[in-house]
Amino acid sequence: MIIVDTALKAREEAGNPVRVGMIGAGFMGRGIANQILNYIPGMQLVAISNRTVENAKQAYALAGADEVTEAYTVEQLDGAIAAGKFVVTADADLLCEAENIDVLIESTGHVEFGAQVTMKAIECKKHMVLMNAELDGTVGPILKVYADRAGVILTGCDGDQPGVQMNLYRFVKSIGLTPLICGNIKGLQDRYRNPTTQESFAKQWGQTPSMVTSFADGTKISFEQAIVANATGMKVAQRGMLGYDYDGHIDDMIDRYDIDQLRELGGIVEYVVKTKPSPGVFVYAAHENDAQQAHYLNYGKLGQGPLYSFYVPYHLTIFEVPLSAARVALFNDSVISPLGGQVVDVVTTAKIDLKAGETLDGLGFYMTYGMCENTDVVMEQRLLPMGIAEGCRLKRDVPKDQVLTYDDVELPTDSLAVKLRLEQDAYFAPKPLATV
Repeated sequence: MIIVDTALKAREEAGNPVRVGMIGAGFMGRGIANQILNYIPGMQLVAISNRTVENAKQAYALAGADEVTEAYTVEQLDGAIAAGKFVVTADADLLCEAENIDVLIESTGHVEFGAQVTMKAIECKKHMVLMNAELDGTVGPILKVYADRAGVILTGCDGDQPGVQMNLYRFVKSIGLTPLICGNIKGLQDRYRNPTTQESFAKQWGQTPSMVTSFADGTKISFEQAIVANATGMKVAQRGMLGYDYDGHIDDMIDRYDIDQLRELGGIVEYVVKTKPSPGVFVYAAHENDAQQAHYLNYGKLGQGPLYSFYVPYHLTIFEVPLSAARVALFNDSVISPLGGQVVDVVTTAKIDLKAGETLDGLGFYMTYGMCENTDVVMEQRLLPMGIAEGCRLKRDVPKDQVLTYDDVELPTDSLAVKLRLEQDAYFAPKPLATV
């Protein structure tokens, strides 16, 4: 942040702002628009795409920009940006194709649409910041393969819990410690919440009931922790994570974990419920039997170990997302990206008794919830990734709380996300040993 704000100020003084295009003008998109337009020097939100273009216009208007131009071609879009106008369009491809945009932010949270627009952005050699853990946790590794080939950055964002955890993880490593837990602090976890139960809360905050449901039923946090695992190589200690319910401070939970097990697993991703500070994130780390480090950690009021607690007591989402775009555009710095293939997956679990012939609904709806599982188990048991479950047709009955497998469903034949997931599984499949 300290480097980023200085670099943005220099771009402002030079009259050469970072030009951002945003795809999606929902709850998060409106907040990002306000933040960039009014509080981020050295950056301009030059264009917004939304399938309902009136929502894109509203996002600008709420941020104080009443005069916008609607574009229908890339020539119109680029021309308007060059003329210093704010641009809206219903066609996200135009933002990918535009020459006058430096970096894109994808804020839709939709797996299939997100896959389509991200592949288009990569094809057009555009950097992409994802506010879409669901997409990243499903096909992030193969998307990064394509992005690397194109020479562009594909990254998650600051402000959401995965990015905040990754920043903290990088800090802890930078002072010479070994992170062993990356954790997410939740206020509520109820696998059986649905859009009906969450409707009033969603209305209060101007969000969609399905989005709020995915927060409450554990699906969202599962995707968030999966992408942290994929960016660090950490695993889960058990299916669904341990998920301790502890009404105290995160500093006081270090004795809940077996450090030898943590080291054996190479670290774990985790969540806790009702723990303070909430919402927040934490990293538990250890030193490598260094008495001097132990002495100075104790002097720094971090205790006597063997685990040491580091935490951030907030995640400010829309306030921090623009900094992700700046990190990419100014420093080629990825906030959070997969190291390679999938390490932890989110698997589809029946929220109710499911019947043969039914078609599965989407994330945060009535039929399924997501849980984390280590990818080697997922592959061995042919478990169905949650990110491609929507639109699958059930071939047999599945009882409540049972994890679905590929053998339980017929996959949609027209889904890019499904195609990418199958390609990803094949690309990162263990290679057979060479024979002499």
